[in-house]
Amino acid sequence: MSANTIFLRLEGPLQAWGDQESKFLIRRTAPAPTRSAVFGMLCAALGVPRPLAGEEWLPKLRALRMGVRIDVPGIRWWDYHTVGAGMQMRIAEGKDKSKPGAMLTRREYLCDASFLVALHGEPDLIGELEAALRHPKWTLYLGRKSCPPSRPLLEHPGGAFPDLDSALASVPWRRRLKGDHAPRSVQCLLDWRPTPAQPEAPDDALVWYDVPLAFDPPAHCPRFVIRKELRVGPGGEVGVAKEPAQTLTPRPPRPRANYQNTEYRNARAARLAADHGLCVFCKSPASTVQHVTYRRAGGGESQDDLRSLCRLCHDAVTMIEYGLGMGLDRINPEEPRWRDAIIEKRGEIIRFRSLETRRRRLAAKEVE
Repeated sequence: MSANTIFLRLEGPLQAWGDQESKFLIRRTAPAPTRSAVFGMLCAALGVPRPLAGEEWLPKLRALRMGVRIDVPGIRWWDYHTVGAGMQMRIAEGKDKSKPGAMLTRREYLCDASFLVALHGEPDLIGELEAALRHPKWTLYLGRKSCPPSRPLLEHPGGAFPDLDSALASVPWRRRLKGDHAPRSVQCLLDWRPTPAQPEAPDDALVWYDVPLAFDPPAHCPRFVIRKELRVGPGGEVGVAKEPAQTLTPRPPRPRANYQNTEYRNARAARLAADHGLCVFCKSPASTVQHVTYRRAGGGESQDDLRSLCRLCHDAVTMIEYGLGMGLDRINPEEPRWRDAIIEKRGEIIRFRSLETRRRRLAAKEVE
């Protein structure tokens, strides 16, 4: 049976997928590859100029169904750019005055992201596109010319699949570094099209304005996108998300914290008093307590089961515990073996909060 699906591995140090929120001075990126960007890569591989793409190739490409599996979402980064060193820029000294200079812009990127794109369509078209991608006429980039791919685009062979779900589930999740751990699941963004069984889009469907009608000048129309989740096994195997069989057997009851319980509140107050209201890690004023064990959680906690922490240290310790998948017994922040890990995680939280603050200040509604 001829292949009706082609896979693109889009991975690199930097990626940028423009969307309708991008402005000239502030170029944002979508969280995943868009249809417009992927179709632009295909036209570049075919050697089709931008002005001519809308005549023949974009109608063919719009017939394809596209799904994106977000293997690694990446980290959002901003970069500083200047445009046009000889442009006449307005200056503050005097009305309607200008001088030669460069326009300052900011551009957003996805750092260290990895996506698996599946394109599903007629076998003849799929075969033609695969041949073009193996021997592209022009250089291919991950959205912008400063973003070359770090892995072969056709790293995974295509095949014949009944739908996008089964296609994306056929490619195992791959570790990139020695210390990488497989996630429990990966998110997918899939084209939604009406069917007799479902003539209307689901209520939670997203609207993306990224279906290209023309590249020069650029014109786009909307499409519906739905989210789906695929489970990832310990060896990287990917399967359609459903409740695993072992969870059908009721799990044994596990003690859980009850923060409204009177006995817990008394133990919490006693712990804060014993620590003189200070974080046991950084000696800042303590605003909460940390369970070092959940074996007596739910109202049976003793003072020794808790440690006083400030909010920053509490968040750092909790993130480390979740990252390690710890069970009933958790981190005691007073133990020297956890010191370096907590300090490092505190630094990450501070840097992230600082970046998030700057991102909010650059929100589109604040700069238009």
